[in-house]
Amino acid sequence: MVFSFLLLPADTHQQGYISGGLSKKGLDFAKDLLIEKAVSSMVPLHLSDIEKSVRIPLIGKVHLGLSDIVIYSVDFPFSSVETGDSGIVLIASGATANLRMKWKYSYKNWVITISDHGTATVEVLGMEVGLNAAIINEEGTLKLLLLDHGCHVKDISINVDGGASWLYQGIIDAFQGKIVSSVEDAIAKNIQKGIIKLDSKLQSIPKHLHVNSVVSMNVTFMDDPLLTDSSVELEINGLFNGANEISVSNYYRKRSQNFLSGNGLAKMVDISLHEKVFESAASVYFNGDYMHWTVDKIPESLMNTDGWRNVIPQLYEKYPDDDMNLHMTVTSPPIIQIADQDINSAIYADLIFEVLNSDEVVPVACVSLVINASCSAEIHKNNLAGSIRLVDFTTSLAWSNIGDLHMQLVQAEISTILKTFFMPYLNLHLRDGFPLPIPHGFTLQNAEIIQLESRVIVHSDLSYANRHDLSTSTNSVVAA
Repeated sequence: MVFSFLLLPADTHQQGYISGGLSKKGLDFAKDLLIEKAVSSMVPLHLSDIEKSVRIPLIGKVHLGLSDIVIYSVDFPFSSVETGDSGIVLIASGATANLRMKWKYSYKNWVITISDHGTATVEVLGMEVGLNAAIINEEGTLKLLLLDHGCHVKDISINVDGGASWLYQGIIDAFQGKIVSSVEDAIAKNIQKGIIKLDSKLQSIPKHLHVNSVVSMNVTFMDDPLLTDSSVELEINGLFNGANEISVSNYYRKRSQNFLSGNGLAKMVDISLHEKVFESAASVYFNGDYMHWTVDKIPESLMNTDGWRNVIPQLYEKYPDDDMNLHMTVTSPPIIQIADQDINSAIYADLIFEVLNSDEVVPVACVSLVINASCSAEIHKNNLAGSIRLVDFTTSLAWSNIGDLHMQLVQAEISTILKTFFMPYLNLHLRDGFPLPIPHGFTLQNAEIIQLESRVIVHSDLSYANRHDLSTSTNSVVAA
């Protein structure tokens, strides 16, 4: 989950339309979370039994054994993460670990056999753990490669419960090096297992994010990651397509310049969406024949020819006191343009007037509209939502079966229809928004939105829903 953030494509052929960036603050958050996750999944860590025969002065040859060796707590007080051409380098230093185990010994001479057993604890001091990993793009998914890793233990302190005084020194002499190497090997192997598990999670990230029954988002990763010394960014395709379709973008766009922390205040993550993302969503709905509506929730007077007698007299004369239907149909995909601090939309639509005459539906006129609207974006949990307001609109008569219309009068009534039906209807759906491509379990916090140079940019911190559970489980293991 953490490594899902740590990506950015090089500037080659195919580019994405949603960019994500992790700042230094975000990298530190990801690093701390990764260490917490690693510790919670690692402890308790069982080590292999150790046996050895040693010669003890004045006693002779003694067979010693350690069993049920368990690392039950690990603490990493200092850690750092660096990114760059060499990949991701994570180092945890000054770490400590605590082990518990059982000991036993036996020796015999020509007369008797003596044996004993007990318990011991070990404190590992000055442990340093490091890994170097790289992330590459493999056919639109991400692959995590472990380049180097290791664990080094500076010293250990052994406390033996019970046994003769010579036993303590005997265990230290016999097992200190073996305990150190066992701890180092076990943690190194655990790192390998963790990287394999992380790589499996990356490989399982779907290439399409289901939004609803109509649309899904293409979240295929584009090109290889690029890591700088202060941030990491990613790009995905980001365009919408039908829920059961696979789309290939015909657009081309050069990768944008680094956009992290444009407000000067570092947030953990930035997500940039090109206006083509919004246009692709609008195209899916348009091509799926979802952009037509029967007008309701308007003044009742406009649903009868009597309400139009002063606006379209000939309509009332031909169809006196007949009920009406009004149909709004968008005639082409809406045009969306993102300017500095504003989102503008142009919607081309037809408003069709129908009369219900003697159980017959009679189309009588069609007015073409060009609606100019202003949109604003906002964050609802992990969804990018928004609202829309009418700026202005123009009308023209497309066709009429009742003669010419006085368009200035008609436009005044259409203004009421747009304000009481069309705009509220759009806002009802826009307020739900669509999910941003954020790994499961993470939530945006204190998000800020700006519109800049054809893009909507979300600056945000992050929280992790199960972080308390990680801390609780780690503390429970330590307590046990």
